[in-house]
Amino acid sequence: MEFLETSTDNCPIQRTLELVGEKWTLLVVRDAANGVRRFDDFRRHIGLSDAVLSDRLRKLTAAGILRAVPYQEPGSRTRHEYRLTRKGWDLWPVLVALKQWGDTHAPDPEGPVLDLRHAECGAPVRVVVECAAEREALNPTQVIARPGLGARRRV
Repeated sequence: MEFLETSTDNCPIQRTLELVGEKWTLLVVRDAANGVRRFDDFRRHIGLSDAVLSDRLRKLTAAGILRAVPYQEPGSRTRHEYRLTRKGWDLWPVLVALKQWGDTHAPDPEGPVLDLRHAECGAPVRVVVECAAEREALNPTQVIARPGLGARRRV
């Protein structure tokens, strides 16, 4: 079965975009990965409306990407901080890959906005696709895509 003969009904990219593909959603995840926790901080940093932010936080929490942790400042009502779950942190390489692509193909004239470096040696970090057996970086011409066990014939 060839790729064009396979159904896209159960495509993992499609399912992922259903969770994180709405405008602003990955920016909320980006901010959470960089230590933003509170509603007002997300709103102020990203610059979106209360309604949109509430919707994105609710959906990300329902999907298990964020978890809401209650906190209460003296004299105030209980509120929530939002923290990435393990599932949320698994999106971190996606964010780094998007940053890497943006720095290359849509760069800011003044340079990168965020400089990611290895904490131990100080070298820049990058996302690569590698062979699981040989731990060798691969380019698209070295990879074969074929239908997997979950592939269904397109009807």
